[in-house]
Amino acid sequence: MREADLPNILWICTDQQRYDTIAALGNSFVSTPNIDSLARQGVAFERAYCQSPICTPSRASFLTGMYPSSLRVNRNGNPRFPDFPPLISRRLADRGYVCGLIGKLHLASAYGRIEERADDGYSFWNYSHAPRDDWEKGHDYAEWVRSKGFNLGELTRDPAGVPAELHQTTWCAEKTIEFIEENRDRNWFASVNIYDPHPPFNPPRVYRELFDPAQVQPPLFRESDLEQQKKLERIDFQSAARHPDDLDIKSPILPQSPTPGLAEADSPGARDAGALIAAYYAMIKLIDDQLGRIMGALDALDLRQNTVVIFTSDHGEMLGDHGLILKGCRFYEGLVRVPLIWSWPRRFLSHLRSDALVELTDIVPTLLDIVDLPAPDYLVGTSLLSILTGEGPPQRREYVRCEYIDALDLPDHSRATMYCDGAYKIVHYHSLGAGELYDLAEDPGEFHNLWDLESAADLRADLTQRAFDATMATLYPGLERRGPM
Repeated sequence: MREADLPNILWICTDQQRYDTIAALGNSFVSTPNIDSLARQGVAFERAYCQSPICTPSRASFLTGMYPSSLRVNRNGNPRFPDFPPLISRRLADRGYVCGLIGKLHLASAYGRIEERADDGYSFWNYSHAPRDDWEKGHDYAEWVRSKGFNLGELTRDPAGVPAELHQTTWCAEKTIEFIEENRDRNWFASVNIYDPHPPFNPPRVYRELFDPAQVQPPLFRESDLEQQKKLERIDFQSAARHPDDLDIKSPILPQSPTPGLAEADSPGARDAGALIAAYYAMIKLIDDQLGRIMGALDALDLRQNTVVIFTSDHGEMLGDHGLILKGCRFYEGLVRVPLIWSWPRRFLSHLRSDALVELTDIVPTLLDIVDLPAPDYLVGTSLLSILTGEGPPQRREYVRCEYIDALDLPDHSRATMYCDGAYKIVHYHSLGAGELYDLAEDPGEFHNLWDLESAADLRADLTQRAFDATMATLYPGLERRGPM
C-alpha cells in the first residue's frame, strides 16, 4: 500500500466504560449522540471482551495483541513494560506514522512518579495518568490547568466537580485536535486515553444535573446475589457486595469520604445505585460532547473520509450489578464486555451491528492488516477486516478469554480465568475449588450459577476441558526458533 493510501488512525479509549452505555445500541437512559453517529457510520461490535478486568494487563494486551499472561504483564503496579513485543504505536511509527499519545497509558506504575516509558514510538506526548495533582512534574494535564490559572488539587476537592472547561476529558479533546491540526499533511496515529468514566464518580455539576437518579435503569440485582457473592468473598474485589440502596462507596460524587456539612454527600440516596449510575452517565455525556468536537475537527480539516476511528474501553464497571461496584476478580458482562466501534467511511461498512465474538486482542492484527504490515506469529488476535469491509468470508472466533492474575494490590492474590463461547461462560477461580458457570441464552443477567449443579456436571467438564485447551493454545512459546537444538 502506498503511503498516500494509508489512512489516519484515531483510537479513543475510555477507562472503565461498560458495553451497555450507548444510546444507539440500546440504552435509552444515556445521552450519546456523537457515539451514536459513529456507530451508524461504521461497525459496532456488540460482543467485544477485554482480556483482563484491570487496567494495566488489559492495556498491555490490546496494545500488543497478546494475552497478559504471555506478556507477563498481569498486574497494576509493574515497574516497567518489557522490551518485547513492540507496541502497535511502535509498529506504526516504523511504518512512517507520526504517533501521538494523549492522556493515560498505564503500562507501568505511576505510583509516586510518572510511569517509565517503553519504546512506544510516540513523538507527541501529552500524558495524564489520572486527574489528580500527585506528580511534581511530567503531568501535562495538571500543568495545562495551571496555565489556565487554576490548581487541579483544589478543583478536585470541590463538591461541584472539576468544571467541564477544565476537565481531563476536555483537555484530551483539546490536545487531540492540536495534534491532528499539526499533522494534517502526514499519516498520523492518535491514541486518546480519557480517564473517565473511571471513579471517583464526580462529573461536573452541570453534567450531573442532566441525569435524574430516580429515572435511570437499576442495576442487575436479586437478593440471591448477596449469598452468591458471600461464597466468593475470599476472591479479590475492590468492593464488598451490598444491596444497591447502600453501595460500598465513599461517595458517587466526591473523590474523598463524605464530609460533615456537605449536604449532597450526606443526604439520603447519595450512595445508592441510582446516584452512582446517574453520575456515571454524566461522565459519559461529557466524553460524548468532546468526541463531537474531535469529529468536528476531522470534518473541518477534510480528514474524516480517510481516518479510521476506533472507540472502545479497557474494561467495564460493575455499577451495582450483583451488589458490586468498581472492579476486581470477577467476569460478569458489565465488567469484561466493552464498547467497540470501528468507522472508516472510505472503506468500512456502515450501519452494521455485529454479534461476532470479539476480543480487544483483535485490534492490533486489524490495524496491521489495514496498513499492510505482516502479522507476527505471536499474535493471538484475529483481524476483523473481513467483517469491517464485507469483503470475503468473515473471520469469527469460537471463544473469548479473560484473565485475572494477582492484578490488584489486594490480600488474596487471586488467580482466575474466563472462557466464553457465546452460549456459555465458565470461570475458574484457581486453587480455591470455586467457579461460576452461566447459560447466557437462558440467563443473560448471570443470576443462576450452574457450577455446583449435578445436572450441569457434564457441561462443566466439557467447558473446563475447552477452557484449558484454549489456555494452552494461546500460551506464547517464546522467541523464534533458530534451529532444532
